[in-house]
Amino acid sequence: MTQQPFEIIGENRPARWLIACDHASNRVPGDVQGGDLGLSTTDMGRHIAYDIGAAGVSRHLADLLNARAILSRFSRLVIDPNRGEDDPTLMMRVYDGTIIPGNRHADDAEIEHRASNYYRPYHAAYTKLAAKRDDTIIVAVHSFTPRLNSGHPRPWHIGLLFAGDTRLSQPLLEGLRAEPGLCVGANEPYAGHLPGDAVDRHALIPGRPNVLLEIRQDLIEDSAGQRAWAERLAPMMTDVLNAAIF
Repeated sequence: MTQQPFEIIGENRPARWLIACDHASNRVPGDVQGGDLGLSTTDMGRHIAYDIGAAGVSRHLADLLNARAILSRFSRLVIDPNRGEDDPTLMMRVYDGTIIPGNRHADDAEIEHRASNYYRPYHAAYTKLAAKRDDTIIVAVHSFTPRLNSGHPRPWHIGLLFAGDTRLSQPLLEGLRAEPGLCVGANEPYAGHLPGDAVDRHALIPGRPNVLLEIRQDLIEDSAGQRAWAERLAPMMTDVLNAAIF
């Protein structure tokens, strides 16, 4: 049986939280260019292929919060579930200066194949999981590289990304910034909202409280770092929810 393009954790857990990890995996399925996009193992282990450490943080958070979670099972280089279908970066041909050989000459039929088999099933499952409760709260977990090839070092330990809805992000920002030694960004290392992206689709449009967490990948490369960040965030998230009126 073909592996589902997503993993669901705790489908019937009672918490309001839904943890989403759009870039959990660097897997290239066998029906996509024979399972090989033409990149080295080193390149497929970089941030261009997936969000390093984000899956581990997501799993720990879901367990600590008794929450539902959804994680992708395909690389963002196959097709990016955190983009709208009409976004030109839905399938990247060049990423952070690296040409993706298996994508370079992909035609519309190939993109449609990937969308039908990976992108759309992921979002259909996401939609169904979010609808388990009328008062679902979306927390998207991502990680960022300490430095792009063309950029400056990024000092933030964690960034919180948000658009117009700050019901969750603002109190979390205040809590994180109260912790000594943490460099916390608001819409850093970049502004994360794009029309049609996963948070827009599953949180902003339906009106669900939401936040997108961006943790610097060198802090969560191993299981100890992943657990430590989940254990830092989970009590803070619980406190925010207990004090919230949403």
